[in-house]
Amino acid sequence: MLIRSEAPADILLIDALLKSVFETDAEANLVMRLRENGCRTLSLVACTDDGEVIGHAFFSPVTVAGQETNWQGLAPLAVREDHRHQGVGLALLAEAQATLADFDYPTVVVLGDPNYYQRAGYQPALKHGLTCSWPGTEEAFMVLEVVPGSVQQYQGLVEYCEEFNALV
Repeated sequence: MLIRSEAPADILLIDALLKSVFETDAEANLVMRLRENGCRTLSLVACTDDGEVIGHAFFSPVTVAGQETNWQGLAPLAVREDHRHQGVGLALLAEAQATLADFDYPTVVVLGDPNYYQRAGYQPALKHGLTCSWPGTEEAFMVLEVVPGSVQQYQGLVEYCEEFNALV
């Protein structure tokens, strides 16, 4: 398996992957809008040895308490059904963490299954005084400190790019 940055030739493959993995086209449409509006910080793909795209992780900027912080939001993370439970998602997250650290992006937030994301080092965001604008998501809102000490610098409401409002 190879993990690399998204290339232009991957865009339609990623779109098809997202449409096959999620119940609706909302995540695929979100990624397209974020990409088109210049809100992509990092987009990674996992590929088989034959070059098939089997996984994708997308990161875009978030603000904390209305401030630009260089923090990133992970959404979505997707792995093709026939490649799940093989470490593809965790490998994407590990590569993303290393890449984001290289470019001084200090913290990542995600809204997802706590049992899964805790395996990648994410912690409950509420424990750090961080909330998100979607009600009922307190347990699922997680944070990962990419640069040590970065999480404790900010507290408050974390807001994703405007494009995420279409999901609510």
